[in-house]
Amino acid sequence: MPSVLGRELVIVRGSGAYVTTESGDELLDGTACLWRTNVGHGRAEIADAVAAQIRQLETYHVFDRFANQAALDLAERLRELSPVADSRVFFTSGGSDAVELACKLSRRYWQAKGRESKQIVVSRANSYHGLHAYGTSIAGLGGNREGYGSESLIPETARIPHSDLEGALEAIDHISPDRVASIVVEPIMGTGGVITAPPGYLSGLRDYCLDNDILFIADEVITGFGRAGEMFASTRFDLEPDMVLVAKGITSGYLPLGGVLIAPTVWEPFYASTESPVFRHGLTYSGHSACCAAAMANLDILEREKLVDRAGRLEQQLRQSLTRLEDLPGVAEVRAGAGFMAGIRLIDELNPSIVVDAMLDRGIITRAINDGVLQISPPFVISEADLTRLVDQFHETIDEAYQGLEG
Repeated sequence: MPSVLGRELVIVRGSGAYVTTESGDELLDGTACLWRTNVGHGRAEIADAVAAQIRQLETYHVFDRFANQAALDLAERLRELSPVADSRVFFTSGGSDAVELACKLSRRYWQAKGRESKQIVVSRANSYHGLHAYGTSIAGLGGNREGYGSESLIPETARIPHSDLEGALEAIDHISPDRVASIVVEPIMGTGGVITAPPGYLSGLRDYCLDNDILFIADEVITGFGRAGEMFASTRFDLEPDMVLVAKGITSGYLPLGGVLIAPTVWEPFYASTESPVFRHGLTYSGHSACCAAAMANLDILEREKLVDRAGRLEQQLRQSLTRLEDLPGVAEVRAGAGFMAGIRLIDELNPSIVVDAMLDRGIITRAINDGVLQISPPFVISEADLTRLVDQFHETIDEAYQGLEG
């Protein structure tokens, strides 16, 4: 906290790909806030849908016999969009809640099946899955797990290499597949450094799960609803997960909402009869009517304006534009090519915070994430001219920062 005191930026307005500070500075949002504002800022259509829903019914819980129509309508729409055939939807208040739910459900599933030894949840090095107890415990970013008195808040967790399939499978074999309940993967890593797995890694991991009775969970909190260049990265990479975690892009961040799309393999044992095992899990705001109305309006915009297709086209422009940064002496690596997102990894000698601040001075928001990487993930509505400008400013700013090192 001391590093930001006296340097706070207060955002008061947003429109399209831009936000405005309280001092009147207009900034190009190169990160879509926290990867989420896919349809852009200031969409009155979403505000109107939420207001109309609140006037009718702000919300009602979905416990026991109760439901509300907005939640049912959105659940049905998500089932149609889902990369998981015949999925059931469990709504949450956001991505961290979705991670918590899926990890608990994966353990409960195997206990209900009489496989008591299957308790460990495996994740990848460098991964980020929110900061609830399970998200903290399965984080592949070591710093997120440190400082709580143990290696992991929830002990039955383990990490595997994020891009080395052979090493990953060896690590799981060492644990023993009979002890592993599930593996959680980001199809495209976000906060961990914008990492795309090499060909064969994700499919190989999925095949291993099928062969060894391990649930495969795709964390699409970032990639879902178009960021991957398709509605879901699971479809793009043909993953067929047992569960898909969603949030962020489901409402473009206009209201907090998340969920888990659950395959029949997992939900059927809990529905078979009145004697079926119970999964005791619930959230006060699960299926919140106003949040579901925001999601429906957001999905309407994505579909009507063909913004997922646009994200796919802009992905290509972004990738091509970034190639000229690869030869900059201040750049160690450019990570782009899967989804409308990219990362620029700076050399170790270059402090990423200096570049982030300099980009702000030039009117562009970026963010330093893991491993000295600068995040690029603009709203899908960004113009091609602004996307070009964003890359140009990265080029000039990084070059100037490196020249400052030399000087």
